[in-house]
This record gives sequence, C-alpha cells and structure tokens, in this order.
Amino acid sequence: MKTKYVPKIVLSGELLVDAQQIPSLLDANQVAYEPIDSVNWEAYPYCPEVKFRMAHTGDAILLEYRVKEASVRAVADTDNGRVWEDSCCEFFFQMPGDADNYYNMECNCGGTLLIGYGRKGDRTHAPQEVTASVSRWSSLGKAPFEERMGECEWQLALCIPVSAFFRHQITCLDGMTANANFYKCGDKLNTPHFLSWNPIQLPEPCFHCPDFFGSIQFGE
Repeated sequence: MKTKYVPKIVLSGELLVDAQQIPSLLDANQVAYEPIDSVNWEAYPYCPEVKFRMAHTGDAILLEYRVKEASVRAVADTDNGRVWEDSCCEFFFQMPGDADNYYNMECNCGGTLLIGYGRKGDRTHAPQEVTASVSRWSSLGKAPFEERMGECEWQLALCIPVSAFFRHQITCLDGMTANANFYKCGDKLNTPHFLSWNPIQLPEPCFHCPDFFGSIQFGE
C-alpha cells in the first residue's frame, strides 16, 4: 500500500482558495507531484503521462492534476453526469472508521464534477449545492467538446471544502489519516485507459475497490 503525506498550507484570512490559484500556490509551497501510472489491466495498456499533487488548508483540500494524453474529450456538461467517459481525473476518499463506504470525486477536463458516497453498488450523488461548492479550474476551459485527436497537455485544479464530504460533519482535516486512491480514465476515448495511483489487483477494470486504496496523512 502506498502512503502519502498531505502538507498543510496556512493562509491569511478565512476565504476558500479559488481553484485557478492552486497551481501557483502549490508551486510557492514546493508541493511535489506524484505519478498516477499503475496500469492494472493488460487489455488496457495505454499509459498517458499523469501526475497529481495535494495540500490542505484545514478546511479544504487543494488538488491539482497535470495530464499529457493522445486525445482529449469533455462531453459531459452537467454535474453528476457521465464524466468518466471523458478525459477524467478522479479522487476516491474513505473517512477514518468507514468500513465499506467512501466518496468518489470525478472531474472531466472541462471541470464537470461528480460526487458520490456509499458502498459499491449502493451510492448516492451529492446534491447540487454540494457539487457547486467545489471550485474548479481547467486549462482547457469550461465549454464541452467532442474528442479531439492529437497529443494534448492540460491541467485541472479543485478546491474541495470539507463540507463537500456531505455525509460527514468535518470541521478540520488537521492530523487526519484516511484511505484514498487517485485515478485517470477515459472510458469512451479512442484509446480507453484506467490508471491508478495505488495498484489494483482485480481481473477487470474497477475503481470502486476500497480494499486497494492507499493511505494519506494530513499535516497539522
């Protein structure tokens, strides 16, 4: 199992960070990238270049992805839509003490977001006011588009307030140890792929598998 330390960034004031500010903020605090490069299924060997980095402010998670892939797609234009069929980066998160339940936060390259909670096969989408509370920025903009062929590099950043974990009452992330995995997929791209940060040992592609989450430790 992989482990990851998530540093705390102390900000002046109490306002949440706008997602567009996240890359420069993480740069200023020298937050390092980690690759999402586990190719878990022989039937899907394509491995685009994907990396992510993460920090927190106590009341929010700051998450950034950088991707270079052979084509890019952003068809889903409504939150809680079928974003996993597009060029999509995902963050699955299991709270301490949750045996089977976990959150999935999936965002396509246009910033359309899906948030769910529950166990595999029994999940509830977050209400609109919760998804709307997550600030997002994409270097490709917000307008939806069909698949564009040809190598493309893009960035995605999200500011996830603790209130987005809508089935829990969290006030602060300081010192928390939780389980998580990070993914890159594109189910309907010309070259489908299913990458993970922590490896998955299952016979077929499946990201809804908390048994294969890694461990993340939030700094204080």
